[in-house]
Amino acid sequence: MSSHSHNQQSANDPRLPSAARPYKAPLLSPQDLPVDYSGFVAVICGVLGVMFRYKLGSWLAIIFCAQSLANMRNMENDLKQISMAMMFAIMGLLTNYMGPRQPGAKQPNSQTGQ
Repeated sequence: MSSHSHNQQSANDPRLPSAARPYKAPLLSPQDLPVDYSGFVAVICGVLGVMFRYKLGSWLAIIFCAQSLANMRNMENDLKQISMAMMFAIMGLLTNYMGPRQPGAKQPNSQTGQ
């Protein structure tokens, strides 16, 4: 019974296997590509990390840069944006971890035992 229904299905199938062609994505100009939100968020987080000395902002910028790099579609424009975001993130990390302390922040003092 199942072989009979299978033959009946293939006889009524309107698709033509010989007419099937592989899908080719249409070519888009760089202006028509969707916006790279992860690259934009990386720039914003990097600027926040540098301007307001937010360590979390700098680390998030590194993560969003990696995501944007993995999903890059337009090599020229995306690479400029990713490199700018990465520079902000690295500058933020350097100023946060190696720069001068913020005024009013407690500095570790091992000699007095505090």
